[in-house]
Amino acid sequence: MTKSSFDVAAVRRQFPALAQKHGDREAVFFDGPAGSQVPESVIAAIGDYLRTMNANHGGVFATSRRSDVMLDEAHRAAADFVGADDPDCCYFGANMTSLTFALSRAISQTWNAGDEIIVSRLDHDADVSPWVLAARDAGVTVRHIGLRPDCTLDLDDFRRQLSSRTRLVAVGAASNAVGTVNPVAEIAVAAHAVGAKVFCDAVHYAPHRLIDVAAWQVDFLACSAYKFFGPHIGVMWGRRELLESLTAYKVRPATNELPGKWMTGTQNHECIAGVLAAINYLASLGRTSPEQSRRAALVAAMEKIAAYERPLAERLQTGLDRLSQFKSWGITDLSRFGERVATFSITHRTLSPETVARRLDEAGIYVWNGNFYALPLTETLGVEPAGLVRIGLLHYNTSEEVDYLLNVLSSMT
Repeated sequence: MTKSSFDVAAVRRQFPALAQKHGDREAVFFDGPAGSQVPESVIAAIGDYLRTMNANHGGVFATSRRSDVMLDEAHRAAADFVGADDPDCCYFGANMTSLTFALSRAISQTWNAGDEIIVSRLDHDADVSPWVLAARDAGVTVRHIGLRPDCTLDLDDFRRQLSSRTRLVAVGAASNAVGTVNPVAEIAVAAHAVGAKVFCDAVHYAPHRLIDVAAWQVDFLACSAYKFFGPHIGVMWGRRELLESLTAYKVRPATNELPGKWMTGTQNHECIAGVLAAINYLASLGRTSPEQSRRAALVAAMEKIAAYERPLAERLQTGLDRLSQFKSWGITDLSRFGERVATFSITHRTLSPETVARRLDEAGIYVWNGNFYALPLTETLGVEPAGLVRIGLLHYNTSEEVDYLLNVLSSMT
């Protein structure tokens, strides 16, 4: 797969937001790690739902029946997206954070005093605090996986902390701050060897690489559609036997059957329609024939996206290496870029992250500054309270945009 085989111009034409102007030039959207832009098909799907099938679940009338057909297809699409066979094991909620808090409350009911859980100092706090608070309530010990200087997990430290007392390991698939890709499958094998369950936060990984719950052997996985070109809504997958055996906190009339058991209250059906459209958009990037399965199309699409994003990321890192006034955090060795996604965090030797972000905004380049809720990481790196400047590349970004960014950064002496 070569860069030239990916038609980024055709991709960009599907995203109306990318045509927005900042002054006399198109705005540059490097803010994707906090939420990607969305293609027209997603916008249309949300509107079409509200126009033609806006109804609650389970009615005998026409619009409710149409809505339920869409919901069933959305569950199938979510299963295809994460690599699961059973669509009933995928469910939706307000966001990944809310879904994780609900699941942590349920799982913690199975813990006892003296048990232990392991979380990471690399993760978004939504994969830390829900578990830490649940452990506090259950009287369970929390252990933290340490970091190496290149912002990768210290797996030797992880293995030292595993024991027969470990009940859960929570780990991210990719860092939302520095882009590190974690060896989730390796971590899962080690955790299962001592009888622990594994929760994976794939929110940041989802727009960059293929999720595969079967290959990773995790027990639960969460992601958020607003990171992979959809609306603001969360997606959760879990093993059937665990979802069925755990006690969900829900109202009495709600079903005990999957997936409804875990879909608390009335769902955001129009945005679930948007999730379905976002997954179908991604599949369209890899589809080679009408007969091709959605999962196969997604596999091909994510291969294309990864192949396109890597040279883009290498171009950015090579340019950053020439700017001595900036420090790049995380993996910077180009030969190791298979171990990271195209998300970069930098700091200037004298300018605050907010100042850098504001100057980039003046040039029409949109980036984030702060800790991005990756507070365990920014605390460990010692960059609180100012945090970092985060630059996120997605498959709709271009080499010309990267060069423009580097040119603007070079002026910040």
